[in-house]
Amino acid sequence: MDISFSAQETRFREECRDWLHANVPCEKRPLDPTEALPFDKAWQRTLYDAGWAGISWPKEYGGRGLSLIQQIIWLEEYARAGAPWIGANFVGINHGGPTLIMNASEAQKSFHLPRILRAEEIWCQGFSEPGAGSDLAGIKTRGRVEGDELVINGSKIWTSFAHVADWQELVLRTEEGSLRHKGLSWVICDMHAPGITIRPIRLMSGEAELAQVFYDDVRIPLANVVGGLGEGWRVAMSTLSFERGTGFIADQVKHAITVARLIDDASASGAIKNDQIAGELAQLRAEVAALRAMTYRNISEVVRTGQPGPEASVIRLFTSELGQRIDRLAVRLKGQDILDFSYGDRDDTQEYLRHYAATIAGGSAQIQRDIIGERMLGLPKSR
Repeated sequence: MDISFSAQETRFREECRDWLHANVPCEKRPLDPTEALPFDKAWQRTLYDAGWAGISWPKEYGGRGLSLIQQIIWLEEYARAGAPWIGANFVGINHGGPTLIMNASEAQKSFHLPRILRAEEIWCQGFSEPGAGSDLAGIKTRGRVEGDELVINGSKIWTSFAHVADWQELVLRTEEGSLRHKGLSWVICDMHAPGITIRPIRLMSGEAELAQVFYDDVRIPLANVVGGLGEGWRVAMSTLSFERGTGFIADQVKHAITVARLIDDASASGAIKNDQIAGELAQLRAEVAALRAMTYRNISEVVRTGQPGPEASVIRLFTSELGQRIDRLAVRLKGQDILDFSYGDRDDTQEYLRHYAATIAGGSAQIQRDIIGERMLGLPKSR
């Protein structure tokens, strides 16, 4: 592992900082997902037009063709600059697009990838189900092959931005009688197809960006299958590795910024003179540094192998649990004044409430521990 930066990478970091300093919008992103959609699309298009979309994506699909390390540098500087959360573009940019790059046909890549980068397509994720949340192998949504189409029936839940999405990365069971991870397929589902019904789910933070999606004889061309029929588990694992490995770099940088602010606030108020508080702050700062080192180690491994692995679950688990520990200490230190504590580009109350779901979304903490135990440590499968 090498976490030092070359002269070229250092210059690239400076270039990122300069552009972000001059171009990050002053207005905040609206919190309501529907109201935020025009903002999200306009900001993504600004990034694309300026050459800052798809840093590591191939040039032939609208990216810059730079290294994965440069992609991480961009994500770090983006978060440090307080740039807006990419919102409705999250799924397409952070794991839908990368999954297509690795697994899709040339026709699928050339059609979808440029449109994702230009924010002409909004994507959502159709993995979790009412009876199979983080247990992807337990899904029951089915796709029956009829001629050159799949006829889809079933339901997905916790689908972010479903109500504004054009396409969905959908995992479903296409082999009759198959069990667990066998017989699954990863397909590109048209969210405007007849037979799709979307029911919004309101979060305790007040937002309604999640939804349950129902499929009633929805017809999707077989040409929309990615990686081949029955290969859904393999393709989905690459999706989840991207989501869990690099999709939360911005959160990691925000954690570091928040801990630094907590230390400054505790120093100013005198709370840092309390040995317990000083110890907890020191521990959090050390954990933030360790998380960054682990992330770079994981990225180095991806650069070497060309494929994200189960190590991404370590990053995902640590990032989510660390964020919750930081939030709990912030509440203890500031009490009701937490409402005035600046944290990224979101209202603090909503950010705090959203973090309750951090150890559930993207695969629960229990599932992450199962992956780490079984695929990294070689422990027996949990029952």
